[in-house]
Amino acid sequence: MTGRSAREVLPRSLRGWLGLIAALAALVVVVLGVLYADDSKPGTVDARIGTALDGVGTPWRHVALAMDFLGEPAGSATLVVAAVTGCLLLRRPRAAVLVVAGVGMTVGTATLLKSLVGRTIHGDNLSYPSGHTAFATALALMVALLATGLLGLGRTAGTSLVLAAALVSGAAMGWAQVALGAHYPTDVLGGWCTALAVIPATGWLVDRTADRLVGRMADAGRRERR
Repeated sequence: MTGRSAREVLPRSLRGWLGLIAALAALVVVVLGVLYADDSKPGTVDARIGTALDGVGTPWRHVALAMDFLGEPAGSATLVVAAVTGCLLLRRPRAAVLVVAGVGMTVGTATLLKSLVGRTIHGDNLSYPSGHTAFATALALMVALLATGLLGLGRTAGTSLVLAAALVSGAAMGWAQVALGAHYPTDVLGGWCTALAVIPATGWLVDRTADRLVGRMADAGRRERR
């Protein structure tokens, strides 16, 4: 593994597969957004899944509330600070930048889509896509990318780890949102796909920007030595 590849937040071996997944995820987000634009009722699939999960009792409701808190401002800020601190302790500044930029881009995209799609739940509460699910999935994706780089995993193992992390985190937060009646199941799917679409693109952008800055600094150093 070269010095450059060790610093990358989006390993080159994963870029092809994650790029394809990101494109497919973006397509799903758009299709669902068009289908449920300005809607205020659950679809057929939403109704079936929602009926099965809605109104969970103790102790599962407490678990769902705890999961929901992690997506709220106080909980999410705590997780982001912990993740950034861990990246810096591991001497992975690019990963720390990705955490901040990735969360900002994912949550910002979800917020923008809510306004554009206009789907509502419980009155005027915008619901598509689920910001909580998008945040949880994005953070898990970034942690998995960091682990892939640290462990030097190849394409198959690295992709499997990243997708497993996204699936587990998205499913856990999505279950909590549906169980608490905060979102429709298709809102959760949209939030999950939003993170899958945004994080690979953000990782590529962080790597590209960092490489350019390093290149400029190296050129400046060579000029000074002449």
